[in-house]
Amino acid sequence: KHNYLHHLKVYSMAITAADVNKLRKMTGAGMMDCKKALVETDGDFDAAVDVLRKKGQKVAAKRGDNETTEGLIFAETTEDGKSGIVFALSCE
Repeated sequence: KHNYLHHLKVYSMAITAADVNKLRKMTGAGMMDCKKALVETDGDFDAAVDVLRKKGQKVAAKRGDNETTEGLIFAETTEDGKSGIVFALSCE
């Protein structure tokens, strides 16, 4: 006889909408990603931030090889010409 109960994960705490919103504000990640990270870490905010960071690194690595063929360059100087800024935005 096979015991199927060993496949079930028991969550020790309920993740509230306020928890998800708090993590979302801390990280800027999407709501579902925040909820999944909190569930995976049993509500541990520090561990959830690490989970989201690792997920973000994986996404960035996948997109790293994408070619950026469009964009915008903006340059502006102060009236006295002593300082300025150059801003470049690249898009896929």
